[in-house]
Amino acid sequence: MKIYIGSDHVGFEFKEKLKSYLGDLGYEVEDKGAFKYDGNDDYPDFIRPVAEAVAGNAESKGIIIGGSGQGEAICANKTKGIRAVVFYGPKEAVESVDISGRKSADTFELIKLAREHNNANILSLGLRFQTIDEAKFAAELFLSSKFSGEERHIRRINKID
Repeated sequence: MKIYIGSDHVGFEFKEKLKSYLGDLGYEVEDKGAFKYDGNDDYPDFIRPVAEAVAGNAESKGIIIGGSGQGEAICANKTKGIRAVVFYGPKEAVESVDISGRKSADTFELIKLAREHNNANILSLGLRFQTIDEAKFAAELFLSSKFSGEERHIRRINKID
């Protein structure tokens, strides 16, 4: 499977580590930048090429990295056919509660559900909320999880794509 990866200066070092890790696992990884640290660069310059590449290759996936991952996901989701989801890390799941006061679902499970139900094709990592080891696990889970192909999910995706 081909993986497109990108980040701005905030995620540059994180991206380099993750890129090497995924390559060691046997994935074909194509880096869309940043290619060097530049504190003045802008994430859309690197995220948009990832989104366009994934949109043009249905068998591929993307991983984008930023401080929160939110801006990166917003940018990616502006590309037709892209369904980017944000992962903050396991601390978010443990520390957050829903409106009724119950603890939220495990965040790693949310990655699986994003693939199974929404056929998410880009994972956006918020590096300020996770370790590199958590990001590696999240990336592996994202890449190994499959879309269910259920009619109801296909119907819903077709309404947004």
